Amino acid sequence: MALDYRKCAEEIVSKLGGKENVISAAHCATRLRLLIADNSKVDSKALEEVDGVKGMFESNGQLQLIIGTGTVNKVYEEFLAVTGLSAASKADIKEAAASKMPLWKKVLKTPGDVFVPILPAIVASGLMMGLVEAIPKFWPAFGQTDWFSFLDLVANTAFALLPVLVAISSARVFGGNVFLGAVIGLMMVHPALINAWTVGNYAAGEIPTWHLFFFNVQQVGYQGHVIPVILAVLLMSKLEQWLHKHVPEMIDLFVTPLVTVLVTSFVTFTVIGPIFSIFENWVLAGAKWLITVGFGIGSLIMGAIYPLTVVMGLHHMYNVIEAGMIANTGLNTWMPIASAANFAQFGACLAVALKAKNQRTKSVALPSSLSASLGITEPAIFGVNFRYMKPFICGMAGGAIGAMFASWVGFGATTYGVTGIPGILAVNNIPMYLIELVIAASIAFALTWFLWKEDDVGEASKKAPEKVEAPLYKPEKAVIKCSAGEVLQTTPGKVIPHTEIPDETFATGVLGDGVGIQPAEGVVVAPFDGVVTNVAETKHAVGLECNGMELLIHVGVDTVNMKGDGFEVFVKEGDTITAGQKLITFDIDKIKAAGYSDTVCVLVTNSFEYDDMSYPGVE
Repeated sequence: MALDYRKCAEEIVSKLGGKENVISAAHCATRLRLLIADNSKVDSKALEEVDGVKGMFESNGQLQLIIGTGTVNKVYEEFLAVTGLSAASKADIKEAAASKMPLWKKVLKTPGDVFVPILPAIVASGLMMGLVEAIPKFWPAFGQTDWFSFLDLVANTAFALLPVLVAISSARVFGGNVFLGAVIGLMMVHPALINAWTVGNYAAGEIPTWHLFFFNVQQVGYQGHVIPVILAVLLMSKLEQWLHKHVPEMIDLFVTPLVTVLVTSFVTFTVIGPIFSIFENWVLAGAKWLITVGFGIGSLIMGAIYPLTVVMGLHHMYNVIEAGMIANTGLNTWMPIASAANFAQFGACLAVALKAKNQRTKSVALPSSLSASLGITEPAIFGVNFRYMKPFICGMAGGAIGAMFASWVGFGATTYGVTGIPGILAVNNIPMYLIELVIAASIAFALTWFLWKEDDVGEASKKAPEKVEAPLYKPEKAVIKCSAGEVLQTTPGKVIPHTEIPDETFATGVLGDGVGIQPAEGVVVAPFDGVVTNVAETKHAVGLECNGMELLIHVGVDTVNMKGDGFEVFVKEGDTITAGQKLITFDIDKIKAAGYSDTVCVLVTNSFEYDDMSYPGVE
């Protein structure tokens, strides 16, 4: 069933509180990234039910809707058309959203901003490095060929000159000139300096030293370091920005770059480099200790809490550790933790997909689980597991055990940013890696299968009585017809066109075409034989499905604000229903006393799929 991109965009806008509540919008590979003026106007639960939206979450000051690869860009185009906004870049959104974030979150967010853009280079080099190192194990003669030497050079370049990539990316993040940033990065790995990986071969006193004022600076490069590079470029960017504001325009072109590079290089080699290279070594030593401490207890804890940092949007902070490990030793031993955590979320999501009876849940969970198996976990976490919570917790348990196993075995990867199935190409012990994935996913799957119940979804479902009472009203007249079948009148009363429903959202057909019913009795019955796909927690609306036709029955206008007062629901999500079965009862007098219209809206939400819609029941 093809998604109506325009309809999806219109529904998103309506649930966001209208186009006036959207400041700006951008998109990435899978998500629509939005900056909202007033988050209190956003109907979060309704957004998650929009066809095409697989999940939503707030991260780094942004509201992010998971749409999916290949679809998000099309929905984004329609979103811009509906709202009248102009396209914004992810950087624009991030910059605007960052102003709303607390300081601690800005600090933790920075490593992600620096390392995410260089991920393609790191991933490509890491995977190639894994392949180049693996081939000679099966074909020893290959290790003596020119091809091996050439491919080894290609694979190692990104890591050998990693400080340069980090410097360029840091300059973009901090608002500095990227070319000046590149100069700082190149300077820190200049061939005239002793390579940091070979400095151990020098005896004490043999390392050449500069005597600069009262500083004694060893002429050693910063290969294998990233924190000193980030801080050096941060200083460079702030100094450059200050100089641009205070140096006269006539000489700014010459003075600002000269002073910026000279001052930054001096402070880097005398203060930032010596101090923070030691600090970074402590961080890496601490990370390695955590992975191996207490019979793998440290890894177990990190495997459990890793998904929580994904939810908070802080998981990219680990890139500093992973990049440092690769730069220092060529092996990322943190990657198995992330891979166990991610693959466990795949196992939990797959269990939901196979166990759920609700077709909407299945349609979201199955592709989300497949995405998670490839290392892209946001659709699974935000669209399914975290939404239902128990699968998320089961995934945390699976990730913890898988990560602890990896700690016992002791293996790593040649890159970062790759987990799940693609990680097979990056690890140095494929059999143990596969066992880790099986352990993590199996535990998460089994726990989810036995602990999660579809009835866990929604308070209305929990409170619905098992016994269905006899209907108060027997439907006989069809009010909607199309090729999928007939929709019988769900409520006794006068049937009107949906265009006369006293609400713009319903009247304009944003939620689909259909009819309104001015009720004579406070009862809603099933209009056909079908399945319940959704039950509102506030009991005022249900979603039904029959032969592919998706129907929304919404009692009253703005009655969500009554929070269930005056309503009772008699079915739960996933129930099979028959025509005439009682679904909802409602108190007409209470609705009117609250100041709301009691019109019952009966809408085919996928009406765009049918060219033969007719409304024989309209009076």
